[in-house]
Amino acid sequence: MLTIGVDIGGTKVAAGVVDDEGKIVEHALRPTPADRPDLVAETVADVVKELSRDRKIEAVGVGAAGFVDETRSVVRFAPNLAWREEPLQKKIEQLVGLPVIIENDANAMAWGETKFGAGRGQTHVVCITVGTGIGGGLVFDGKLFRGRWGMGAELGHMQVVPEGRLCGCGNLGCWEQYASGNALVADAREIAQAQPERAAILMGMANGTIEGEEVTEAARQGDDASLAAFASLADWLGQGMADLAAILDPGCFIIGGGVSRAADLFLDRARETFARQLTGRGHRPVADVRLAELGAAAGVVGAADLARQR
Repeated sequence: MLTIGVDIGGTKVAAGVVDDEGKIVEHALRPTPADRPDLVAETVADVVKELSRDRKIEAVGVGAAGFVDETRSVVRFAPNLAWREEPLQKKIEQLVGLPVIIENDANAMAWGETKFGAGRGQTHVVCITVGTGIGGGLVFDGKLFRGRWGMGAELGHMQVVPEGRLCGCGNLGCWEQYASGNALVADAREIAQAQPERAAILMGMANGTIEGEEVTEAARQGDDASLAAFASLADWLGQGMADLAAILDPGCFIIGGGVSRAADLFLDRARETFARQLTGRGHRPVADVRLAELGAAAGVVGAADLARQR
């Protein structure tokens, strides 16, 4: 059975025809009309029609960043596309004439990684996407956990520092303000400003503004400020996983997202911090902390498989 998975990002709409084995048979890309969220459904429909040509497609799964309701049809809130109570399922179904489900993009990624990627064989998985912010997906007893209203696993918005850094969600001290790509850059900039002698390599690379790529490359060249920023990210990530383990007791954590491409700079330390901060350490198994395997394809593969199982 062939289904189509679609991953709606802030800059591009990625889609693919996916078979029962989680293999992408054909893929396509479109720019996201971010300034015209009303046109996103049409963009998705166009790419679905292209991929459906000369194929029998059973259903379409769409991953979107934001709060998706319990019926997997309405995007209640999506900060990057300014959707509010957007009936995305109905719009796309009317345009493509196929069954459609809408899923949170991190949930789709978590399902793809659990079934076809780093979580194969695991029944209790916490997937953490470390990118601009932090997203999350939970698979328990082999099933995607979505919560009563479909809005569970917003892991990045656990409050870890009371009255801490202002988050884009409007609250203060959220986890993603300390363990994300934005946090990495903010920490590196702060150190560079306060102690420029520690950031000589980084400052030599930056053309006026320090960004994530410069921090990563500078860290690989031994820049002290950049390495310190990665150490902070690792410690916050490890502490957060220990807190989640105390509540959820997973068998496996999977770390994905754009920042995971620099895993050599932080993942071992995050594992060490996780094990050191784990409640009941020494008297319980320590969950594996694995790097995601499917990369950018995870959301497409997961959304397509969730549509297959609708």
